[in-house]
Amino acid sequence: LPAGSPWSVEDILTEDDEQDRVPLQKLKLLGESEELRSLLLNPHLRQLLLTVDQAQDKSSIMKKYMQEPLFVEFADCCLRIVEPPEKENILPE
Repeated sequence: LPAGSPWSVEDILTEDDEQDRVPLQKLKLLGESEELRSLLLNPHLRQLLLTVDQAQDKSSIMKKYMQEPLFVEFADCCLRIVEPPEKENILPE
């Protein structure tokens, strides 16, 4: 791709990645989540996310951060939004 040209997700995904792809409408739900917004008010979490974003070796920093309770809480919150638990797995109140 020439520098500065628009790209799409399809340009960077291989067929193997396709099963891990989150549909756009599900990603939009992340922006609407009050729980996620309140987590993102935490300056420590924001710093962790900035560090991941700027890291060259994202996989090793992710392994490290998956030991951080705050980061795990953030990741779990995101997963619950894009992949809600199946109804039958939820215990009745």
